[in-house]
Amino acid sequence: MAGISNEQCGVGRSTDVISTGQALAEWRSSEQVENGTPSTSPPYWDSDDSDDTGFKGAKPSELYGKYTWKIEKFSQINKRELRSNAFDVGGIKWYILIYPQGCDACNHLSLFLCVANHDKLLPGFSHVAQFTITLVNNDPKKSKYSDTLHRFWKKEHDWGWKKFMELSNVLDGFIDADTLIIKAQVQVIRKKILCISEQCKSEDENGLPFLIPFSLKLVERADRPFRCLDFQYRRELVCVYLTNVEQICQRFVEERRGKLGKFIEDKARWSSFCAFWLGIDQNARRRMSREKLDSILKVVVKHFFIVKEVTSTLVMDSLYSGLKALEGQKKSRKGRAKLLDAEQMPAPIVCVEEDMFVLVDDVLLLLERAALEPLPPKDEKGPQNRTMDGGPREDFNKDSIERDERYLTELGRRTIEIFVLAHIFSNKIEVSYQEAVALKRQEELIREEEEKKGKTSEQKAKRGAIKKGKKAKKNQVCIT
Repeated sequence: MAGISNEQCGVGRSTDVISTGQALAEWRSSEQVENGTPSTSPPYWDSDDSDDTGFKGAKPSELYGKYTWKIEKFSQINKRELRSNAFDVGGIKWYILIYPQGCDACNHLSLFLCVANHDKLLPGFSHVAQFTITLVNNDPKKSKYSDTLHRFWKKEHDWGWKKFMELSNVLDGFIDADTLIIKAQVQVIRKKILCISEQCKSEDENGLPFLIPFSLKLVERADRPFRCLDFQYRRELVCVYLTNVEQICQRFVEERRGKLGKFIEDKARWSSFCAFWLGIDQNARRRMSREKLDSILKVVVKHFFIVKEVTSTLVMDSLYSGLKALEGQKKSRKGRAKLLDAEQMPAPIVCVEEDMFVLVDDVLLLLERAALEPLPPKDEKGPQNRTMDGGPREDFNKDSIERDERYLTELGRRTIEIFVLAHIFSNKIEVSYQEAVALKRQEELIREEEEKKGKTSEQKAKRGAIKKGKKAKKNQVCIT
């Protein structure tokens, strides 16, 4: 096989290794998930039209699809491998491939998602896809789910699990009337979009030049956080990976806070920086307290979207919602109230003004705040407390999912704010401060050199005067 995703590496997931696995399995198999539920969330949670920049492309919901494969007379299969019919998702033909007796793994069911007709793919073919494979059990609580994220290309046109499940476990409720049911959910990630380019020159069939007012071309969509997942699929994954997303954001924020904290704890350096900042004029402060929105967001995407990390899509969705919240907080105070209760909402660090990120307060105050202020607390009623007896399924499906999304939005907003503050500080303000320190040190060295030269000249003059006096006395003695 070209590609293998092994559960031991943490890519796959089984409900038996998650504390709330039975509840999640029951919820994932429920009709509420299949059919969707009404939402009272902010519009951008359910919307997958993530572009306000004029770029056009397929929405995540149009790049998402499901497929069910029923393998009848499973016990009579004696083939080494078995392929499903091809199915279309995101304009790509896929099929499921299984090895009933294992692929390089004895006594295991091996299972893969593959791109159909891969031998006919062009060399430049490359698509990132997140997918979930489900082995259906008679008891929905015991159904086996595995998720992964992979970049499919000509040399890695298949991806999956060599050890999806031990064969002995397959007989435990997964085969009904000698039929094995496998379900696939596939989400193609929109990494390229249709962009309107500027006018260009061309020639007609007679060779006469003319201007094309604009042209369309596909470009890499890595300029800002983007919506990756169909909203219903996203809500399903949030129930499983919320803690992982929180840990990723927490690690990043703690790392940046730690660096800022060390800077502030260095009393001499902090005092020097405060003197520098207070010594420059207001216009210079304003210029250094803002940065182009797209230049920062491009770095954000590069930092957080990591292919092979199954949570990358949720992190990107969290950052997308957080960015939308930042863009909307100036337009509507009511919009902010939907994220968290008013008393839980921390004062903003960053605001969006047209195409710029702008620090909302004095840098000295914001740096001290960022070094001390933790991430928003998780709701105690969140997913860590979900159990089979935790409440009716409707509450589990609706209220808890929206609670998670509120938390993810605030988590994304806070992460972007810290990223922007750290970026502006390290790439603009601290650079100016270091240049000022270097210039001041250079002036001090020049002054010290001049003083040294002055002292040397003075000492030389004194020695000359003494020498001259001695010579005069000597001449006087000779005359006498």
